[in-house]
Amino acid sequence: MAAGRDGIVRVCFVFGTRPEVIKCAPVIRCLSQREGFEVQTVLTAQHREMSDQVIEVFGVPVTVDLDLMRAGQTLPSLTARLCEGVSGAIQQLKPDCVMVQGDTTSCFVGALAGFYAGIAVGHLEAGLRTSDVRQPFPEEMNRRLVGSLASFHFAPTEGARTNLLKENVPADRIWVTGNSGIDALRIVSETAIVAAGTALADVLAGCDGLVMTVTSHRRENQPFMAGIASAIYELIEAVPNLHVVFPVHLSPAVRKAVMPILSGVDRCHLLEPLAYDQFVALMKRSDVILTDSGGIQEEAPYLGKPVLVMRRKTERPEAVEAGTTILVGDDQATIFDRTLGLLNDAEERVRMAKAANPYGDGYASERVADVLAGAFGGR
Repeated sequence: MAAGRDGIVRVCFVFGTRPEVIKCAPVIRCLSQREGFEVQTVLTAQHREMSDQVIEVFGVPVTVDLDLMRAGQTLPSLTARLCEGVSGAIQQLKPDCVMVQGDTTSCFVGALAGFYAGIAVGHLEAGLRTSDVRQPFPEEMNRRLVGSLASFHFAPTEGARTNLLKENVPADRIWVTGNSGIDALRIVSETAIVAAGTALADVLAGCDGLVMTVTSHRRENQPFMAGIASAIYELIEAVPNLHVVFPVHLSPAVRKAVMPILSGVDRCHLLEPLAYDQFVALMKRSDVILTDSGGIQEEAPYLGKPVLVMRRKTERPEAVEAGTTILVGDDQATIFDRTLGLLNDAEERVRMAKAANPYGDGYASERVADVLAGAFGGR
């Protein structure tokens, strides 16, 4: 592939959610520092408030802000707005490569818009699979579709590469780079401390026992959210020195299920979503993390924190195989039993904390940049 006009390779990142910004930010920073590259960004604002937080933390430049989030948005309406908006932005910017990350609707439509425009598509975090198109929904189908549209597949692990090869992606289109989310974590964790005078600082100042961080937001878990909240309530009752810190997702469905059960419960601290650096500081302070997040399954092992994953299947089996995470499903009783067992087993927590992190060394961005430089003749 040849470099763009004026010998400059223009790479356009399309993102709209907090995890996408986190994992794109190190690659954006790396390419911005390389001669021969120009970075463009299209912010869909699929999740407005939460993406804005990390844009500020990382200082990510926004070239085009589509501001597409709407209250009560549905997948069909969001997808339709994204198709029009992202395609228009790409026509305006005329990049040489469109870069997308992960498995969101913004990621899928960004890849589709690049394909429609005849522009090469790069996929960060390519090859993750659960082999069940309903878990997670719609993310599993999104990433499969992106896998059919992309020209550059940046796989975080050898397992992800194997998944792509099984789908007949050419081997010379796949590069195992590690996960750029670990790059972001490496950069932030070196200096991340709890900011004085914040709600998080007040909460942690009063935590004199075990600290368990909880996050839950996945669409397929919404029918089980009340059960998840009830399991957390039972754990607080069962473990007298347990403090739960739960930054509650902005999703109305999540809040409607969680707040009535856990609001006002002693040693359960419900917070607004935290800025990324503050969440990293919270993870560093935690003894155990209970989550349905994908990114946290990668981040917590880097920080040496045991993770219990509230999902039936995971696209990150490497962490389970390495012994850093445990799948506990979405059933209230099972979540309670498995989590209680880990909270009461200090030796097992230490063993999980010392297990090897399978998601890279924190320098995936440089590998991605090297591949693009080689492909486009950049310097």
